[in-house]
Amino acid sequence: MGMKNAIIVILVIIILAFGGYILINKPKVDDSGNTTQGEPVDTTPTPVVPTPPPVETPPVEGPVSVIGKSVEGRDISAYNYPPNGEASGTGDKRILFVGGVHGAYSWNAALVAYELMDYLAANPSIIPEGVKVTVIPVLNPDGLAKVVENPAEKFTAAEITEPQATQVAGRFNGNEVDLNRNFDCDWQASGKWQSKTVSGGSAAFSEPESQAIRDYVEAEKPVAVIAWYSAAGGVYASNCHNGVLPETLALVNAYAKASGYPAHENFDFYQITGDMLNWLAKKEIPAMSVLLTNHTSTDWAKNEAGIKAILSYYAK
Repeated sequence: MGMKNAIIVILVIIILAFGGYILINKPKVDDSGNTTQGEPVDTTPTPVVPTPPPVETPPVEGPVSVIGKSVEGRDISAYNYPPNGEASGTGDKRILFVGGVHGAYSWNAALVAYELMDYLAANPSIIPEGVKVTVIPVLNPDGLAKVVENPAEKFTAAEITEPQATQVAGRFNGNEVDLNRNFDCDWQASGKWQSKTVSGGSAAFSEPESQAIRDYVEAEKPVAVIAWYSAAGGVYASNCHNGVLPETLALVNAYAKASGYPAHENFDFYQITGDMLNWLAKKEIPAMSVLLTNHTSTDWAKNEAGIKAILSYYAK
């Protein structure tokens, strides 16, 4: 019996071993019904494909948007009226007003832009149907910061207590570049301001402030641009060797007639290179500069009348 039991045990072991082999090497059937002999299992982990980020929907136009940063990291903001593009401002005609290009040197040019913002907020019905108004009150916040604690907020003339030398130094941005010599019309590395030589930057649009307004203009395509400076007391047309645009001339005359400022087709006190308004003329965008009477007044009564004339022009 011992021998018989041993033989039985051996047979059972052989049968179990053979059955296990068959199970392990059982043909596999693929999705097409074909059989495949046992193949090694691929243990390589399946690569994880990252989920692409959702496409961001452009934000609805709001009351204010930051269009860029200054050399020293300050916001350059654009304020829109009507604030959400509703009601009377749903059309394609965007009029852009710009102040503070020369920072502290022409601080009243920023202040008149803030006064316009207050006026539009208090009198929204002044904006004709089909028109939007955008105000960039301070293009050069680093320069204005030399005489104003917070250039992003409206200030008063009484707050300006810094000496004239500081105000002049604030004409330039954080890289000591005159922004109104940094645009692409007759750009030169060395420009003129009165009898002084000033920096026009390392190239046209080398400065973040000029890049910001360039990109904004190219994206939004305003029908007209009006910029304030000081001081000469007049309205000046833009031109970059292609003649004054007929619409520019019409705007200059309308603003001058309403405000009482004299109208000028050319700024001929000295040679200007890299001028912002002349670059706009090169792009065939009607543009004009309003030079305030002096370095302290906003000439608000004059400018209010001129602004109304521009809005009426685009209400036609």
